[in-house]
Amino acid sequence: MGPGSDLDGAVRGSQGVGRDHRGNQVRQLTCIGPGAIDWLEVPDPELASATDAIVRPIFVARCGIDPTLVGIGPTRADGFALGHESVAEVVAVGAAVSNVKVGALALPSFWISCGSCDQCTRGKTGLCREYPLLSSYGMEPLSGVEYGGMLSDLVRVPHAETMLTLLPPGVDPIAVASLPDNVVDGYRLVAPHLERRPGADVVIASHGGGAIGLYAAQAAAALGAGDVTVASDDDTVLDLATHIGVRPLRVDFTQKPPQTWAIVADCGPEDFRVGFQWSIRATEPEGVLHCMGSVDPDVPFNLRRLYTFGIEFHIGRAHSAALMPQVMALVADGRLHPELITTDIIGWEEAPTRYLDPSVKLIVER
Repeated sequence: MGPGSDLDGAVRGSQGVGRDHRGNQVRQLTCIGPGAIDWLEVPDPELASATDAIVRPIFVARCGIDPTLVGIGPTRADGFALGHESVAEVVAVGAAVSNVKVGALALPSFWISCGSCDQCTRGKTGLCREYPLLSSYGMEPLSGVEYGGMLSDLVRVPHAETMLTLLPPGVDPIAVASLPDNVVDGYRLVAPHLERRPGADVVIASHGGGAIGLYAAQAAAALGAGDVTVASDDDTVLDLATHIGVRPLRVDFTQKPPQTWAIVADCGPEDFRVGFQWSIRATEPEGVLHCMGSVDPDVPFNLRRLYTFGIEFHIGRAHSAALMPQVMALVADGRLHPELITTDIIGWEEAPTRYLDPSVKLIVER
């Protein structure tokens, strides 16, 4: 149930559910076995605390980790819910929720976070102390706790004023469906480094992390980077790099980089050993290397090179609730266009058969 549960007066008068779902069943897209997904009926979520909200997802973007988790399969007999990137309609709020109204469109943070512990107040909302590590929608195999998934009729959102970022007027909701995870993930790979090094040249080494790397390239351009390059051996990624207005660079990751860059973002799990070593070599002396995080624990790490050349190395997870307002502001100002990276939009009822389709960025539309 999470911390701070208080059922007394949980529903604010005029901000209540609007219709009684209790005792009903709702549909939830569920991984029921390795490589197998289907709609299952699950209990209707209810407000469990005065700080909760209930939302109805409208657009859900697929993260690159979803096919991997589905391929491995569930750790529990009843499977696990899918989906953690979404834009949703708020259908109910608790009595303590004041800045989120019923009927609003909002984006739930994909990491579950309370907003008030010491980590959350430092902006480290992906490390909230009130929940098990890696607590997230749609990824029960990682945290061991089922919070539901955004590919559901209704979803409970705890700590609504922390977890929900409201959709600004004029922003197309389908354009930002991936913002809670992949867009924010791309942003944090470059934003803090460009703040310290305005106008620096940036390269995104994309070896299998297609969407996140492309969002990083967009963010770098939006934040005033100098030359922004996407280095890849994937034709689709290179074409999308051209489409979003940055420089595509076809590379063989087994070969020496053609130059070095001030800021290097390493993105992708495919052939990580080779791609990551390319990224290290592509970082200029006293430059910054930020690894997205798809790491192989057996890959040797050349600390001597980093030491000798004074290369900063960064790794870690994106703090969704803390960063979403910053990224949403770029979209609202017309400086960031995540919709340019969307490659497929499918209908809600198609999700069981098409959710695993090959696609850089797939969105499910209700």
